[in-house]
Amino acid sequence: MRKLMMSTASLAALFAAACTPATTNEDAVTETAEIHVELDAATQDALATNPLLAEWTGPYGGVPNFDTASLDDLRGALEAGMAANLAEIDAIVSNPEAPTFENTIVEMERAGDALGRVFTYWSIWSSNMSSPEFRAIQGEMIPALSAYQSQITQNEALFARIRAVYEGEEMDSLRPDQQRLVQLTYDGFARNGATLEGEAAERYAAINQRLAELHTTFSNNVLHDEENYVTYLSADQLSGLPQGFIDASAAAAASRGREGEYAITNTRSSMDPFLTFSDERDLREQVWRNYYSRGDNGDEYDNNALITEILQLRDERVALLGYDNYASWRLEDRMAGNPQNAMDLMVPVWHAAVGRIEEEVADMQALADERGDDITIAPWDYRYYAEKVRQDRYALDSDEVKQYLQLDNLREAMFYVAGELFGFEFRALPEGEVPVWHPTVRVWEVTDRDSGENIGLWYLDPFARQGKRSGAWASSFRSHTTFDGEQNVLATNNSNFIEGAPGEPVLVSWDDAETFFHEFGHALHTLSSNVDYPTLNGGVRDYTEFQSQLLERWLLTDPVIDNYLVHVETGEPIPAELVERIRAAANFNQGFSTGEYLASALMDMVYHTTEPSEMSDPDTFERETLAELGMPDEIVMRHRSPHFGHVFSGEGYSAGYYGYMWADVLTSDASEAFQEAPGGYYDPEVAGRLVEYLFAPRNSIDPAVAYREFRGRDADPAALMRDRGFPVPEGMGGEE
Repeated sequence: MRKLMMSTASLAALFAAACTPATTNEDAVTETAEIHVELDAATQDALATNPLLAEWTGPYGGVPNFDTASLDDLRGALEAGMAANLAEIDAIVSNPEAPTFENTIVEMERAGDALGRVFTYWSIWSSNMSSPEFRAIQGEMIPALSAYQSQITQNEALFARIRAVYEGEEMDSLRPDQQRLVQLTYDGFARNGATLEGEAAERYAAINQRLAELHTTFSNNVLHDEENYVTYLSADQLSGLPQGFIDASAAAAASRGREGEYAITNTRSSMDPFLTFSDERDLREQVWRNYYSRGDNGDEYDNNALITEILQLRDERVALLGYDNYASWRLEDRMAGNPQNAMDLMVPVWHAAVGRIEEEVADMQALADERGDDITIAPWDYRYYAEKVRQDRYALDSDEVKQYLQLDNLREAMFYVAGELFGFEFRALPEGEVPVWHPTVRVWEVTDRDSGENIGLWYLDPFARQGKRSGAWASSFRSHTTFDGEQNVLATNNSNFIEGAPGEPVLVSWDDAETFFHEFGHALHTLSSNVDYPTLNGGVRDYTEFQSQLLERWLLTDPVIDNYLVHVETGEPIPAELVERIRAAANFNQGFSTGEYLASALMDMVYHTTEPSEMSDPDTFERETLAELGMPDEIVMRHRSPHFGHVFSGEGYSAGYYGYMWADVLTSDASEAFQEAPGGYYDPEVAGRLVEYLFAPRNSIDPAVAYREFRGRDADPAALMRDRGFPVPEGMGGEE
C-alpha cells in the first residue's frame, strides 16, 4: 500500500499497523533475502488475473486503471489481497533467524502491496463515486477486513519479533528515522491490543469488527441524507441570490431531471451561499434544517443509536488496555499528550469566541431592526445578516469578491506558490494520457524545477455530484519511499464546487478559496516527502493539519493578488482598495467561525471523556452539554453529532477534532516567522526551513522537535489569539 491515505478513517485504522506496501509478483513464491512467501492456488490465480490486484503499469511509475476498474472484481480482490498479506506476515514470523530491523520491521514495510492497490480503487468508490452497489459490498466486507486486521495486530509471534527489535541492542545502531520507524511500529501494536491475551484479546477483536461496521453505516447514512434532501426552487424564489449561484443551481436541478427549477443540494458548498444571500427567510430555515438534521431525522438512516453504541464500544475497548477513557488513550501519542492540555487550549479561546458572537449578534440585530425586518436573529439568519453587516461596515460584498475568484486561476496561483516555496512545476497532462475515474477529473505531472526530475502526479476532482461525499479532502494513491528504490507520488485533491454551465468559469467564495489552498497544502506535504519508509509518510493528527492551514496564508500575498485574482469579465486585477477591505475584514465574523468549530471540538472531547453510562441519548446530551458551555442560541455546531463524520464515521479525528486548533497555534506562530522575515511569505531562508523541517520529513521526526528546528523555540499560543483579533488572556504566551 505504500501508506495509502485511505478515504475513510476506519479503514486507515485497519491497516495503520501492518498493512503496508510491498512488491508482489504473480509467482506462487515471492522470495527476498530473508523471506519465503507461499500462496495457495486461489490467491495465486487472483494475483495473476484480477485487474484490481494487478501491478500498475504505464507512465510515471505506473498508474491505477480507474477507467477499467469494475466492482465485479472487488470482493475477490479484497479476499486475495488479505490472503497474500497474511501469507507475507506468516513468512516474517516463520523466519528462523533472530529478529532484526531488516528481517522484521523492513519486511513489514514491504508487505501488503497487492491489497494496497485494491484500496486505491476502494477509496474512489467510497468517497468519489459511491453507489448502492458499492455500499452493499462495503457492508459485506468491512467485518472481514476488521477480522483480518486483528489477525495481524494480535499475532503474538509477530509482536514478539517487533518487541525484540524495539528492546534489542540493535536499536542504538539504527539511524534516527529507523529508530522512529521501530517506535511507531511497536506503538501501533502495543496501543492496539497486541499485549492482550485470551478472552480480552477476543473481545478487543470483536469490538473492532463491530466498530468498523458502525462507522461505515454512520457514513452511509449521512451520504443518504445529503443525496435525498434537496430543496427545489422556482424562479420566483431566487431573490438575493447571485447569478452565478442561480446558474449552478439550475444545472444541479437539470442533472436531477428537474429542468427549469433550481436545486439547493444538502452540502455545505450549496447551503452556505444560499443562507448568505437568499432573501427568503422561510426557505433559509428549510435549507438550514435539512443540512443540520443530516443523520437526525428519526428514520432508518438516523445515527443517534449508532453514536451511543460507538461510544460504549470505544470506552470498553480502551478499558481493556488500562485507560480511564478513550480520549486519554487517543491523545497519549499526540502533541497535546492528554485531554486536559487540549481543553486548556480550547476553553480560553471558546470564551473569547462567545464574547465576540454576542457582539456580532448585537450588530446584526441592530441592522435587522433598522431595516424593519421584525425578526430575532436565528441560526438560519446568521450568515445572511452577517453579510449585510460586512457590506455596511467594510463596503465588502462577498459576491463582489467572488468575481475575482475563478477556480482555474486559483489553481494556477497554487502552482505558483508551490514553485516559489518548493521548486515544483506542474504540467497539465493531455486528456486520456492517464486513466481517471470521472470525466471532470484532471491530472498534472509534478517535476522538480531545477533538475526536471519527476516528483509524481497530482489529480484534481473539483466538482460536486451524486455519490460523492461532501466537503474537501486530500489523499494519495502512492507515497514517496526509497527503501526499495525511489518511488514517486500520486496525490489527489477533492472538492465539491458547484459546476457551472458548460463553458462558464466557476467562481467560488473567499472561504472556499481558502479551503482550496488548505487542501493543496496536504498535497504538497505528500509531494515534498523525502522519507525512506512507508510508515514514516503518516502523521500525528494534531500536527498534520498545520501544514495545510499554513498554506492558506499565501492566498492573500501580493504575487497571488497581482497575477491571479482578476475579474471574471474584464480580466483586470483586483483593486488595491478592495484588497484592503478584505484585509480589514479578515477577522470579521471570527466569533461565528471560531465558535461553530469549537462547539464541535469541545463536544468531541466531552463525548470521549465522559462515562458512556452517564450520557443520555446523543441529541439530549449534545443539547445539555452545549448549554453548560454557554453555547449562544444563534449558532450551531459546525458538525452536529449525528453527522459528525470526523468523529463517528471512523477514528481518525475521534477525540482529535481539537487538532485543527492545536495546529492553528503552530500556523499563527509560523506565519509570524514569515511576517518578520525580510522577504515576507516568500523569504527563501524561512521557506527553506519550512520545507526542510516541516514538510519533507513527514513523520520521520517528532513534530515538537521538527517545529523547534524551524522556529528556534516552541510555538507561542498567544499568536493564535493575536491572529484572530481576540484579547490575549493573562498568562498565555511564550517568550522568544
